[in-house]
Amino acid sequence: MTFSKWSHPLVTGTVILTLTGLVSRFIGFFYRIFLSNVFGAEGMGLYQLISPVLALSFSLTVSGIQTAISKYVANETSTRDYKSSFRTLWAGFLLAMALSAACALGIYVYAEPIAANLLLEARTAPLLRIIALSIPMASVHSCINGYFYGIRKTGIPAFSQLAEQVFRVGSVYLIYFICQKHGLTPTISFAVVGLVIGESASMIVSVVAILARAHQVFPAHTHTSVRESTGSTAGRLHKSLHFRHRQASQPPSSVITVYRRITGQLLQLAVPLSANRLVLNLLQSVEAIYIPNRLMAYGLGNADALSVYGVLTGMSLPLILFPSAITNSISVLLLPIVSEADASGNWSAVRRAIYTSIRLCLLLGFFCTALFLLFGRLAGRLLFHSELAGSFILTLSFICPFMYIASTLNSILNGLGKTIQTFLFSVVSLLLRLLFVFFAIPLYGIKGYLWGMLASQMLQTLLCTVSALYISRKTHRR
Repeated sequence: MTFSKWSHPLVTGTVILTLTGLVSRFIGFFYRIFLSNVFGAEGMGLYQLISPVLALSFSLTVSGIQTAISKYVANETSTRDYKSSFRTLWAGFLLAMALSAACALGIYVYAEPIAANLLLEARTAPLLRIIALSIPMASVHSCINGYFYGIRKTGIPAFSQLAEQVFRVGSVYLIYFICQKHGLTPTISFAVVGLVIGESASMIVSVVAILARAHQVFPAHTHTSVRESTGSTAGRLHKSLHFRHRQASQPPSSVITVYRRITGQLLQLAVPLSANRLVLNLLQSVEAIYIPNRLMAYGLGNADALSVYGVLTGMSLPLILFPSAITNSISVLLLPIVSEADASGNWSAVRRAIYTSIRLCLLLGFFCTALFLLFGRLAGRLLFHSELAGSFILTLSFICPFMYIASTLNSILNGLGKTIQTFLFSVVSLLLRLLFVFFAIPLYGIKGYLWGMLASQMLQTLLCTVSALYISRKTHRR
């Protein structure tokens, strides 16, 4: 790999996105400390319980569509077919909005049954109604981000991600201080309101960016459409992207045929991607929902079970996962480079990526393990005022080397086109963890789950390593 590759727009854009992700994670980490101190372990447990619903809604509504938009827009803009790229965005946007509106309405209307029967915690019902409002907003900015990923302008998605985090955290801080000033007691609902505010900020940034892009590509047409707009965001987006005056000479049937073809293409790619993500999120949701339930089977009360769950997922795990921002950055950089090396038959670069990533991740993993072993208990006391959080950090510290290696090798395998393998590896490791949730937690408490996390991460790392080394030896013979 030569140094010139680092000046490639794809790599440069990835670095921008990665740096923004690091800043966002830094903000989010201290935000979680604030939440844990204000709302306590039980409040954090309730807050974490709604995460599976958000993850599943994203899988159902827009995750695969975003990737499909990115792929087809990249193909169209490479031939300077800007009109088709905007049509692709508009078709994907309409599809995602229809799905997200249905999903949001379903969650809002059936919040009580979802809370009681699926999340097994009736108190999450009002939180579900609030987050339902964020689902269409997330679909808007995800589709637009997919467009900008396709044209390799990652600065816009990066900025929208940062805006989401800043407005979410800032709004919750503001609500908290207003409550303090007026002698009111803040509830965890305010944190969920902040999530909706953050999504709306990200959506606004994305909409402004795509309108600016439309004006840049089609200046005369966009000027007309914006001037004639009724003032609503949906109206401006529709008129800027649809270019109805351009299509006025076309019969309505031909326009419908074009969009039907584009929608079919998007669905052909989006459906399997969404299905894979949906399966993984379903398994993760079952895991998240049943941890408090199994803790009650161990003998804890409802409040204590939620508190333990909140300490683990809202305090200890974010600290353990914080250094993974570095390996995630490496992973994002590795995927396009490995894909390029694979396409050009540069097998030595593939082998170099495999062995170098294993060595670097081992070094980082062992360093982080030692750091958490030495200062984990102190960090739990100072950051979260929780001895239990410190105890969890000590146990989870051993997961670091395995987690970092699996992350980078997953990216390499995906870059080599082994997406089915990585999907199966993730499913197998999640199933192993679920066995510990259902059978170990009732016997050993939360320690049973921590052992399951370590065992599943070791299994996934082993599977990824064996697969990557097999590919390395296979390419060595070529």
